[in-house]
Amino acid sequence: MSPLARVMRLLSLLQARREWSGAELAQRLAVTDRTVRRDVEKLRELGYPVHASTGTAGGYRLVSGRNMPPLALDEEEAVAVAAGLLTAAGSGVGGVAETAVRALAKLSQILPSRLRHRVAVLAQATESVPAVSGAQVDPAVLAVLGAAVRDGELLGFGYRRRDGSAGDRRVEPHRLVTAYRLWYLLAYDPERADWRTFRVDRITDPRPTGRRFPPRELPAADTGAYLDRVLATTPYRHRAVVRIAAPPREVLGWVFRLLPARVTEAEGGSEVLLSADQPREVARDVLSLAALGAGLEIVEADELVRAELGAARDRLG
Repeated sequence: MSPLARVMRLLSLLQARREWSGAELAQRLAVTDRTVRRDVEKLRELGYPVHASTGTAGGYRLVSGRNMPPLALDEEEAVAVAAGLLTAAGSGVGGVAETAVRALAKLSQILPSRLRHRVAVLAQATESVPAVSGAQVDPAVLAVLGAAVRDGELLGFGYRRRDGSAGDRRVEPHRLVTAYRLWYLLAYDPERADWRTFRVDRITDPRPTGRRFPPRELPAADTGAYLDRVLATTPYRHRAVVRIAAPPREVLGWVFRLLPARVTEAEGGSEVLLSADQPREVARDVLSLAALGAGLEIVEADELVRAELGAARDRLG
């Protein structure tokens, strides 16, 4: 590996993790600790603020700043970043579509011509439709949560519950999960001695405390499947059960909000449990399933849900 390639590889490593020990970097680069120190100095000369801490637990950390030099991206990383920016309109993050366009323009300017061409081809062939449903997330809140997850830092924030009441929480944040056009924070609540999931659009004023916590084993290896189980067992005020003459896979592909755990195979098709805090939301999902064009039977529904369905039928004539 040439000295220039090695320095760029060092930069890529420093961008991938918050902090590295000198020994770890030397092992990754197959060089001596002295060479690592020399390459770190080269990065500093190029304008990259690399902080070095001393002692047995010392290491190197790339300090974020207002005017960071260009990122070191390989071909696959550049295309992946471009794809993420191009699909940002449907991410549920408020105002991110316009920001993504500006970021993609900046990315294109700093890429080599070969990579710039690949990104341009992808951009010309892609169109992202903004999400028309799902709560909007404040990007500033999301950034604070992401940093707290990365740094393993105890986090305080205000939280608005489903019933509209609000309170303060202090948790150990472990993962951010996107599902069903919503963002969730998976965290451990020391006060309740249990894992909790929080909708990010209901979080306000996130406050890092500066206190670190040791890593915990997550409640499940597959955080997506764990979130599905949590959501499927959450009680709601209104519900309906319907049977539809279509297999579960087709049903789940038709209505994006449906949880897999609530769609089960039944004789002649599927049985679907629908629930929400507002009867109109349950009725909306029943009507969405009816639009699939398969035979549908309402097995169970509370009075308010049936009233919403009746009103919808009247409006449709």
